[in-house]
Amino acid sequence: MKILVSISLILISSLTFGQLVGDQTNAIKLDFTAEPLKGEVILPTIAWEFPSREYTNTQENKAQFVATIKSSTPIDKILIGIGKKRGDYMATRTVEVPENTLKYRLDKEINLFDGENVIGVTVIDKNGGAVEDYRNILVGFDAISKAVDINRKDYALVIGTDKYDHWTDLVNPVYDAETISGILADNYGFDSELLTDPSQEEFLIKLKEYSQKKYRPQDQLIIFIAGHGQFDETFGEGYIVTKGSLMNDEAKTTYIPHSVLRNVIDNIPCEHILLVMDVCFSGTFDPVIAKSRSAIYEDLDDAELLVRKLSKKTRRYLTSGGKEYVSDGVPGQHSPFAQKFIEVLKSRGGEDRIITLQEIYPVMQRLKTLPRTGEFGANEKDSDFVFVAQ
Repeated sequence: MKILVSISLILISSLTFGQLVGDQTNAIKLDFTAEPLKGEVILPTIAWEFPSREYTNTQENKAQFVATIKSSTPIDKILIGIGKKRGDYMATRTVEVPENTLKYRLDKEINLFDGENVIGVTVIDKNGGAVEDYRNILVGFDAISKAVDINRKDYALVIGTDKYDHWTDLVNPVYDAETISGILADNYGFDSELLTDPSQEEFLIKLKEYSQKKYRPQDQLIIFIAGHGQFDETFGEGYIVTKGSLMNDEAKTTYIPHSVLRNVIDNIPCEHILLVMDVCFSGTFDPVIAKSRSAIYEDLDDAELLVRKLSKKTRRYLTSGGKEYVSDGVPGQHSPFAQKFIEVLKSRGGEDRIITLQEIYPVMQRLKTLPRTGEFGANEKDSDFVFVAQ
């Protein structure tokens, strides 16, 4: 991000840089040629909604650009430029802003050139304070192999069951599910759907709905399940217990076998899927309770890291335990597993705003009951799942 500001040479206040630099660029430029401003300066801010990341790609020659602009001083004008490199625009346009506007939602469709595109948005307030931010778009049919898809989308199906017809009720799964669903939507931009206390039929129908969605190559899907689980030694099979599951169901026809769950999820036509289960005996989802080993990528910038991570087909799981019971926790305080998972997500990935499954698992290992992680189905070697904070 580049910030341009005219300011007094006598005092550069700590409030000068009102735009928080949270993306990959942080070049700052002070313009001393304009008439100096007096006192402290609070610049306008630009909060991007779409594209949410600085470097993306598309196969279309147009894209929608959406951002919320806020200013403590009325906005004078908004300029949009498009070119092949920053500051050197082939076309510009001025956005008309009503008088005394302090908040403006920019929502414009912009035609793009083939290859590299730099879209610059400059906001100037009535005092002459200016801030500029960019979005870089690569256009072309081979672009998906080179950059993050502008239209990529993350989905979350979050399932929690507290109430059971025949099993003892639990206190935290729905609370855990609601919290995690909210964090995924608000902090990471997931299209998050919450399903509470489903029957066996409702559970499987919802999975079928996700099997029928249309996914782009870089789309991701996380499925989180919290509730009762069971393991049958005779069948050698673990099960998800749903609202109507019978306590003494010898044939296990009212449960959802892990083998069925594996096959259904593996067949969902999304390239990148992570299954997280906070249920008893959840580790038996993998018959060998295998722990994944993935390469760690170093010395890559954010865009390269995401493209690398999103280039491998992902079928991975993270479970709250192995072949054992796990704690539901104290009422209203989340289960131990969910609490640790929530803490990781709330960190928002630190400076690069990216969290990978490889980074999550070491933190989860601090729990008293050891969580398990591994792969299933058509997973590719060195695959991963990423959470990108907005």
